[in-house]
Amino acid sequence: MLSDRFRKGQSPREDMFVKGLLLVVAAGMAVSGCAGSMSERASPAPLAAGATLKNKEGVQVGVATLIQMPEGVRISVTGYRLPPGRKGIHIHAVGQCQPPAFDSAGPHFNPMGKRHGHKNPEGPHAGDLPNMEVSAAGEGGIDYVDPLVTLRAGQPGSLVGGNGTSLVIHAGPDDEVTDPSGNSGARIACGVIAVE
Repeated sequence: MLSDRFRKGQSPREDMFVKGLLLVVAAGMAVSGCAGSMSERASPAPLAAGATLKNKEGVQVGVATLIQMPEGVRISVTGYRLPPGRKGIHIHAVGQCQPPAFDSAGPHFNPMGKRHGHKNPEGPHAGDLPNMEVSAAGEGGIDYVDPLVTLRAGQPGSLVGGNGTSLVIHAGPDDEVTDPSGNSGARIACGVIAVE
């Protein structure tokens, strides 16, 4: 045994110390082996993305967090410094936000070729989100799980890869039925969706 190699010329106290040390080392190796196998079995960290929303003057007016969930992507948007009232908010098909009109963001994200709106029998676009209510103080937000999109690259409805995607806030409310944009008016803020 390993402890026998240290026994010659050692006092009983030293011998007990060596045995205790060997026991601690063996326990540490066992624990690290378990931890390694547990981390190998653990599910991968959730996919996440974000967007910083800016208005046509380049002022930050909101942030968005996107988290991959089993049932879709949870999209949480917090807006501030915005004009009050209900605002349409959509995922757009191009990851570019060039002011002042943000036309560079392209049309709504619609990989399945649907019509616009949650109330449209031929819809919705994958990028159609609920309206955001902005208070008189200019603050508002949404928290919504979109079942038609994913953050996993190479899958149908993926928000990453290709030309990328962006999040756009409109001047008015989305009527949730009129194609192609729900009559939600001008694009007043935009942020490119980027995987974190």
